[in-house]
Amino acid sequence: MPDAAFAPGGRILAIDDDRGLLDSFSLCLQDAGYRVATAPSLQEGLKLASVQPFHVCLLDRNIGYDSGLDALPKLRELAPAMRVIMVTAHSRVDDAVQAIADGAADYLVKPCSPEQLRIAVARQMDTLKLLERIERLEREVPALHEEPASRSPAMRKVLELARQVARTDANLLLLGESGTGKGLLAAAIHDWSARAAAPFATINCPSLSAELLESELFGHARGSFTGATQSTQGRVSNADGGTLFLDEVGDFPLPLQPKLLRFIQDREYERVGDPTTRRADVRIVSATNRDLEAMVRDGQFRLDLLYRLNVIAITLPPLRERREDIEELATGFLRRYARSYHLPAARLAPSALARMRAYPWPGNVRELQNVIERAVILSSGEVVGEEHLALGAPAAAGNGHGGDAVPAVAGAAMTLDMLERRHIEAILAGSATLDAAARTLGIDSSTLYRKRKAYGL
Repeated sequence: MPDAAFAPGGRILAIDDDRGLLDSFSLCLQDAGYRVATAPSLQEGLKLASVQPFHVCLLDRNIGYDSGLDALPKLRELAPAMRVIMVTAHSRVDDAVQAIADGAADYLVKPCSPEQLRIAVARQMDTLKLLERIERLEREVPALHEEPASRSPAMRKVLELARQVARTDANLLLLGESGTGKGLLAAAIHDWSARAAAPFATINCPSLSAELLESELFGHARGSFTGATQSTQGRVSNADGGTLFLDEVGDFPLPLQPKLLRFIQDREYERVGDPTTRRADVRIVSATNRDLEAMVRDGQFRLDLLYRLNVIAITLPPLRERREDIEELATGFLRRYARSYHLPAARLAPSALARMRAYPWPGNVRELQNVIERAVILSSGEVVGEEHLALGAPAAAGNGHGGDAVPAVAGAAMTLDMLERRHIEAILAGSATLDAAARTLGIDSSTLYRKRKAYGL
């Protein structure tokens, strides 16, 4: 269960020099399910905002000799995502306009009724939830994911274990080949957990340099590096109370691993360029298709970090070992893309289903999804046939890679995608690092990362 200080109702910071009013705010909002911290001075309020994450701040217009209006830019720098409601005894329109212009989200005139206070705070909480939901749809959670289900006994065992451990706060390590659905399962575990009302955030570990990954993970202070024109909170702060998914954690930079280990152990971290120690309550779910124990032996991954990440490991079976699910998955993808693209495709021909059942799916569910999307686009009628699948030559008996019986050479009877996939696979096998492979291929590491994901390498 999440710590009570990070209850789904939200965390409120109230800054006012009237202690009686602070007590009234606390009682009113705590009755509504919020956690409230109070500060009788601006200095104490800024200190709290610098070390604890809050959703909403109730800020007095005049706090002793200090101006709440003047403090708005500093609050925005300390907590960019926090919504500020300016509270004042004056109802002048120009004050309200100035407060909104300086970054306040709303304006309350005191004395205000408990109902007015609760409505104002609830409105800002709804706004934050909406913004988080939009970001989650656009960036974090795979689009249109559905409740995981399976006809495969092996996959059913995986889902049963995932549901069981979702009820705890234990860190999870999801293992399996690329494309098996580890990201979808991580999102489902979050949805099944007591943290479901809080954010789910994702970090794609190989897609950024160590410096940018640290900033993305922990945030940075304005001016901490070239181009840092404003402070950012980082995914750890954004996911506070919820779940942080570290995708491809085997590619997490070795120099940055001690900072991740410290955060997992102590829940403490610092933003880049800011010495202030902050705290966040986040559950860690990691995923990799690499052998982390072998990486530990090779000095590429810290053993103590592996222990912290791998409290419970769940291994997802590849699609070729759960063929019972192919028809249902393919039909679901077909309906999704036909609806999304407004195309007539409605069902799969028996020959197409037979071909998919015989194919070894080296790219797993992700490859199946890509194949069906392409087939829906290429099909001009209601029936998607075998000719629309573009799966290449059937695999030889017992061969684990589709079409490997055909030599991967220029002019061979294979698609460009198949040729590129095998070339990248061969370069990766002969390269010491991903950066070295990217240099050989003449592409940057982020492009190689995307191609690896697309081809299931």
